[in-house]
Amino acid sequence: MGIQLVVSLLAATIMQRMAPHCSFARWLLCNGSLFRFKHPSEGELCALAGKQVAKPNRRDRRQNGESKPLTVPKDIDLHLEKAPVRVIDALVLRFFLEYQWLIDFAVYASGVFIFTECYCSIVDASKEVNIGAIWCVLTVLFGLKTLHTLMSHYFGSEEGGERSVCLAFGFLSLLVAMLVLVVREDYLEFGLEPGFNSLFNNLETFVKQQGYADWSVPVTRLTVKLGLAALCAYIGHTVNCNYCNGNANLPYCIPIARDFLANAPMGKTSVTIVSSSAFDSMRLGIIVALCVLRLAMTRYHLQAYLNLAQKWVEQMKREAGRIAAIDIQKKVCCDAAVFGSYFLILFSTFALKALGDFSWNPGAEQTPGVTPALVLPTAAPAASVVLDDDEEGVDYMEEDIQATVSRLSESFTALRSVLTPLFFRGFFAFLTWWVAACQVLSSLFGIYFHQYLMQS
Repeated sequence: MGIQLVVSLLAATIMQRMAPHCSFARWLLCNGSLFRFKHPSEGELCALAGKQVAKPNRRDRRQNGESKPLTVPKDIDLHLEKAPVRVIDALVLRFFLEYQWLIDFAVYASGVFIFTECYCSIVDASKEVNIGAIWCVLTVLFGLKTLHTLMSHYFGSEEGGERSVCLAFGFLSLLVAMLVLVVREDYLEFGLEPGFNSLFNNLETFVKQQGYADWSVPVTRLTVKLGLAALCAYIGHTVNCNYCNGNANLPYCIPIARDFLANAPMGKTSVTIVSSSAFDSMRLGIIVALCVLRLAMTRYHLQAYLNLAQKWVEQMKREAGRIAAIDIQKKVCCDAAVFGSYFLILFSTFALKALGDFSWNPGAEQTPGVTPALVLPTAAPAASVVLDDDEEGVDYMEEDIQATVSRLSESFTALRSVLTPLFFRGFFAFLTWWVAACQVLSSLFGIYFHQYLMQS
C-alpha cells in the first residue's frame, strides 16, 4: 500500500464519519448569511385584501367537484418577511442530499488532489497510479450525475415547457458539438487530433496483438467522434437547462494569445515573451483561479436568486387584476440550488493537469509521454511438484493471488499503453472548453430571460 492509497482511504473514512456532524455544504447554505423570504399564508393575504378566509367544506367539494382557488388583487400592500436559512429549512429542499454529497466529496477530492500534487513534486511517482486524478474524474462523474438528476426532474415536469427547453438545448448542443469537432486544430487547439492519433495507433497495435486482424480504424474513429458529440449534447443540455445568472469562465479559445506571446512582433523580427509550456501552465492557473472566484461568489449568487421573490412581488403590485394565492406562495417560496456544473470545469482542469503530464511550474518542460502498445507477457506454467494437502492448499492460494495480481498488472499496463497522456490532454482540454462554453451560453440565456422575458 503506497502513501497515496493510505491518504485516499483516510480521506474516504473521514468523509464518511464526519458527514453527519460537520458538512461544508450545510455550512455554505445554513450559516446564517443567506436570507429567504417567508411566503404569506392565505389568512394574511385575505387580511391584506380585506376579506375573511372562506374555505369550502367537504360537502361543497363533493358537490362541486373541485373548489375554486382563493384569489386576491395583485395590487395589495404585501411586504415579505425575511428569515435566515437554517438547516431545518434546507433539509426539506428537493435534491439537498445530492447537493450535500457533491459538495463534500468535492472538498475531500480537492484535499487528496493537493496532497498528491505535493507528493509527486517531492517524490518521483511516475510509476505509481495518480489517485488524485481518480478522485477528480469521480467528481466530474458525480457532477454529471447531479445535473442528470435535475434535468430528469425538469424533463418530467408537465408545466412551464421545461421538456421543450430540454429537447431544444439538447439538439442545439448536438449541432454545435458536431460543428466544433470538424474545426481544424489551427483554430481551436484542443489537441484532439494528436490525442486520437495516439489512441488509435496504440489501440490498433494492441487489438492486432489480441488476434483481431479485421479491426477497422476509420469506422472506430467515426464512432468515437459521434460518441463524443453525443456526450457534448448530453452535457450541454444538462448544463443549459439548469441555467442561472453567473459570471462566465474563460474557455479554451482560439490560440491568438499563444501566437502573440510566442511570436510577438518586434519590428522586423519576433521575440518569444512566454514559451509554449509556460503558456499552458498560465492557462491552467487562470482557469483554476476563475473557478475559485466563481465558487467564492456562489453565496452572493444564491442570495440574488432568493431576492427574485421580492422583485417579483414588486412587479406584481404594478399589475392589474387578481391572482391565485397559491401562485403567490409558489413564486415567493423559491429555493436556492447549487448545480454540479461549477465543479465540472475545476476538476476536469485538475484531471487535465494530472493525466496530461502538465506542470504548475511555467519553466518546466511539459512534453507528454507517448507509451507504445506493449505485448502482454504470457505467464509461464507452474511446475508440478508433489506436496502435502496443507502445503498444496497454501501454495494454491498463493498462486491464485499472484495470478490475480499478475492479470491486474497486465491489464493496467495495457490500459496505460493505449490511453496515453497525449490522449488525456486532448480529451480533458476539450471537455473543459465545452463545459465552459455551455456555462457562458447558459449565463447569457439566463440574463436575457430575467431581464426581458420575465418583465414582458
